[in-house]
Amino acid sequence: MKITRTQTKVIHIGGIPIGGGHPIVVQSMTSTDTRDITATVAQIHALEQAGCEIIRVAVPDAEAANAIRDIKKSIHIPLVADIHFDHRLAIEAVKNGADKLRINPGNIGSDNRVRQVAEAAKAAEIPIRVGVNGGSLEKSLLQKYGGPTAEALAESALKNVSQLEKHGFTNIVVSVKTSSVPLLIDAHRILMEKIPYPLHIGLTEAGTPYKGAIRSAAGLGALLSMGIGDTVRVSLSGDPTAEIPAAREILAAMGLRPYGPRVIACPTCGRTTTDVAAIAARVEARVAHIKKPITIAVMGCEVNGPGEAREADIGIAGGRNKVGLLFKKGEIVAKLSDSELEDALVAACAEIS
Repeated sequence: MKITRTQTKVIHIGGIPIGGGHPIVVQSMTSTDTRDITATVAQIHALEQAGCEIIRVAVPDAEAANAIRDIKKSIHIPLVADIHFDHRLAIEAVKNGADKLRINPGNIGSDNRVRQVAEAAKAAEIPIRVGVNGGSLEKSLLQKYGGPTAEALAESALKNVSQLEKHGFTNIVVSVKTSSVPLLIDAHRILMEKIPYPLHIGLTEAGTPYKGAIRSAAGLGALLSMGIGDTVRVSLSGDPTAEIPAAREILAAMGLRPYGPRVIACPTCGRTTTDVAAIAARVEARVAHIKKPITIAVMGCEVNGPGEAREADIGIAGGRNKVGLLFKKGEIVAKLSDSELEDALVAACAEIS
């Protein structure tokens, strides 16, 4: 099945276009104190190396807003300033070179303050991301719907978008997040029919790296299959660099943005004579630097080897009497001892990448 993406308005974050069918962009957020410029730049560099394409930083005060100028000088990807409550911080972030603002107009304050932020962003020609979160909905909507329902989330987003549009601002990205997968899906079903703007998608407070990645895959996979999503973040507790391979793996699995090697491996059975799990893990680590999208197979025996993994660009299969197979696109190219298979596979990957 080929996914047909929703055609949203094209906007630019720094030099990166999003929406309108452009490639889905991977984002993350720093966990450092933004005022610590050295630590923040170091973490952004690590995220860049992992494949992050847009980075968001928290701006809790004026010192953090001013730090954006120096941080921007040392990084290579667009920077989003995350603002809550104080409209003056948003304006200062714009002055210091932020490529995008993330605000919730509902907690910025009066309409006049929202207007000032919109005017500053418009003058700088940068977008504003309207961020709505299930944990910070307006009290009036919680009372109206009896809690953070999909309808409440969608109405909050539409209300905040309307507030910016009233001031002539339409350079908008919309994000609706919750920690509930079904709620996330239902809110976006409502929203996708009502706005033309690009959507940033993610499951907020997804959790620890293992379970959080699974929950994110469930939620984001569902949205992506519906054609929803122009930028994406997998929000995991801990080191944010772990978010990037998880996001890229989800996009690749959906056939939307192949990136780097995909290692497939059989679940093993009684025929297996090699340690498939250990070999697959080592191979995955040894080819992580490769950027070309290739499929690599680590299989346990000749039954699950060239036949079942014939779609793999390159693969190995354990065999009887400690003699295994190296194969390309289902064709056997060499018979090797089990001890030689891993190195031969990695070398072959380097050749085709």
